[in-house]
Amino acid sequence: MIGRAGETRRVGELVGHARQSRGGALVLTGEAGIGKSALLEHAVGAASGFEVLRATGSEFEQELPYSALHQLCVPVLGHLDALPAPRREALRIAFGLAGGTPRPFQVGLAVLDLLTSVRRPVLCVVDDAQWLDAASSQAMAFLARRAGADAVAVLLAVRTPSTVDALSSLPRLHVGGLGDRDAKALLAARHPFPLDDRVRDRLVAEANGNPLALLELPLAGGFAVPDSVPSRVEEGFRARLAGLPDDARLLLTIASADPTGDPGLLWPAAEALGVGGAVDDAAGLAEFGARIRFCHPLARSAVYRAASGGERRAVHAALADATDALTAPDRRAWHRAQACAGPDDTVAADLEQCAARARSRGGVAAAAAFLDRAVALTLDGRRRAERALAAAEACVEAGAVDRAADLLATVETALLDGPRHARADLLRARIAFSRPGDDSGPVWTVRAARRLVVTAPGQARECFLDAIETSFVVGRAGGVVEEVLASARALAPEPGTPDLLSALITWASDGYRAAVPVLRAVLHSDSGALWSRRPALASMIGTELWDLDTQFAIAEWLLKAGRESGSPLLLRLAFAQKATGAVLCGDMAEALAATAEEEAVADAVGEPPLRHHRLLLAAMSGRREETAELLRGFGGTGHVASLHWNAALLHNGVGDHEAALTAARAATGHGDLFLTGVALPELVEAAVRCDRPGEAAQALEALTERTQATGTALGRGVTAYSRGLVTGAEDDYREAVESLADSPLRPYRGRAHLLYGSWLRREGREECVRELRTAHDLLSTSGADAFAARAAAELRLAGHGVAHRPVQAHDTLTRQQVAVALLVASGATSNEVASQLFVSKRTVDAHLRAIFAKLGVTSRRQLKDHPGLAP
Repeated sequence: MIGRAGETRRVGELVGHARQSRGGALVLTGEAGIGKSALLEHAVGAASGFEVLRATGSEFEQELPYSALHQLCVPVLGHLDALPAPRREALRIAFGLAGGTPRPFQVGLAVLDLLTSVRRPVLCVVDDAQWLDAASSQAMAFLARRAGADAVAVLLAVRTPSTVDALSSLPRLHVGGLGDRDAKALLAARHPFPLDDRVRDRLVAEANGNPLALLELPLAGGFAVPDSVPSRVEEGFRARLAGLPDDARLLLTIASADPTGDPGLLWPAAEALGVGGAVDDAAGLAEFGARIRFCHPLARSAVYRAASGGERRAVHAALADATDALTAPDRRAWHRAQACAGPDDTVAADLEQCAARARSRGGVAAAAAFLDRAVALTLDGRRRAERALAAAEACVEAGAVDRAADLLATVETALLDGPRHARADLLRARIAFSRPGDDSGPVWTVRAARRLVVTAPGQARECFLDAIETSFVVGRAGGVVEEVLASARALAPEPGTPDLLSALITWASDGYRAAVPVLRAVLHSDSGALWSRRPALASMIGTELWDLDTQFAIAEWLLKAGRESGSPLLLRLAFAQKATGAVLCGDMAEALAATAEEEAVADAVGEPPLRHHRLLLAAMSGRREETAELLRGFGGTGHVASLHWNAALLHNGVGDHEAALTAARAATGHGDLFLTGVALPELVEAAVRCDRPGEAAQALEALTERTQATGTALGRGVTAYSRGLVTGAEDDYREAVESLADSPLRPYRGRAHLLYGSWLRREGREECVRELRTAHDLLSTSGADAFAARAAAELRLAGHGVAHRPVQAHDTLTRQQVAVALLVASGATSNEVASQLFVSKRTVDAHLRAIFAKLGVTSRRQLKDHPGLAP
């Protein structure tokens, strides 16, 4: 390890920490041949007493879901029976040992449990991780992020450049080239005879610090200068290959074409191709033992690429024949596909079956790859078009939208009937929605709806709703919804009974008051279809109806449905809804815990956390910098009403009413159907504070129309204090306080008392102190710190001091610690908490020790009785 003191120290620390149950992960990055594999072997040498698990990514096996993860876990599968049944089954399904569809977050947690069930520390060593299949990459990233309190170290090597998104969040160490002094020392150590100074200097210059190049270029017998050092090394391997007998070259080609390294496949294939005893001649480039291993990944690549197209096809055909069609049908079909010189419908049909199996095992990216290859092998035009649509759909699901667009471009539209044409339009819409700045999504969706109006009117109505909902999700709702609804009104046939689309059309054409009864009926229909099929729209409708009880009910329903189905999407929406409801109710501990749970599910499936509830939490708390950062994170989503509502809430709280006025205008001024209503009170207050009485009165009128139509106590109370700001009438403020007296929304109750108390103080009345103290108590204990500061300032103006708010549990704990504390306080065991937060039991116990120390408690019972944590 000449010249690698820093790198070996980092690797040694990783292993040493895992030995002390302080696990972690490290991704080694660098060009081919730079020494990443050597550092992996150094880690193995340092891991005495460890269970060492190995896996190697394969460029030719990226289509097979969980193949690399299975390779990693094979030595410890004897511990599988010790896992809880759901996780044991998740791994069995993922590894093809049982039927079903694996849940990615369950697979990740199962792997963590499997490795922590081993009675000694575990070191996971993964080479060529840039070629991991997507499902394995996601599971290994989950494991790496969750091993912090366990005796597990994960060390991965990634060749650069690489685009493995799943690993991008892990700690990295870039392995650079050796300096000239170290390069010369390496040459001297590996070559027994002294090199001429000029030859040595030329080797050092050519290798550019790449250790493998230093060692291999002299063996290649020359100094060819391809584009890069790795390609020079590969050329060196090819030069060594060229000097071997034909049988040895063919044997190496067979080995390079089989990513499993299984002798049970290699030798039957070699026999079929007439290869005899060529092992000794080939041994310089590969080892032929219980597993076939090349001396370096570049050697394998060089061998495979050196073979002619005909040789590669013959090798893959032999490997296909040697592969068991029952136990490894996907690998057999893949070899058969590589053996094809032209279209072959039989092989294409096999690949289609492979795609179905891959999808059932959660391998969407693998399904896309199989279908993509099937398209290339299909001769019949109509069948080719059908497979191209299926491949494009899989690519969109896998996030490969550019490839999906390329596949759609190959489809001959003349061969498509109406439904398939609509299917293509919907795919183009999904591609557009995923591309920043591309606003054509609703246009494509409406075009699809038009094609379906006659043959499938129900599906056409769903297309119109898709256009509306996706516009909100991606943040391009301003003005788009009205255009979609205008098309729907003109084209969509009326359903037998009013549905959501009918209600929205009524809202757009006849106004809010006319739409309320239909909206309410759809929201509370006995079937509950809206909650299950379109939870985001159901939630927004509940907000527009000022119906927070339904909002809370939807969150609980989503959580129950998500837990029963295992759907990550439903769980994430449920926790986001719970967090939003908790912020509005002023329960900061519950909001932080739900946020941590949503982040845990997002992390488990390799997705970024949702942001809207986090934005509301920051805005309600008055945290300017955090709110601004979250708003920037939404990118170019200019006219999303909820973003501007949160900004207006923040600025009214901190007293920057000009900024609040700008944000509230943006929230209400673009014609968005949803979340305009909740922004109107912020517009009223901001306009009054900025001396815009006409604008305030207009906003109050719009707010009154909505809240009178819904008739909820919350709507009446908020409208009353908004009206008080405009009229200055005490009766309005008193009505607000009385209407909100029983409301669970403590921040809004606090604001009603704050506005009334401020008015009383300006009137010189002593009762202001009572109202302002009530306001301060409500606001300070519900996390609305900026509004609480306004109440404190009003009290000081009235000549009264303010007691400091006592420190609450959530002030001293991290989000995840709050989640652990609340779950334990509710009676959950460590295993139950671990399962819910997708961490190991050891991690939960580590969090509990930190929680006990921070809160000054010594038992779970004391935690249960702690103020702010009792369920």
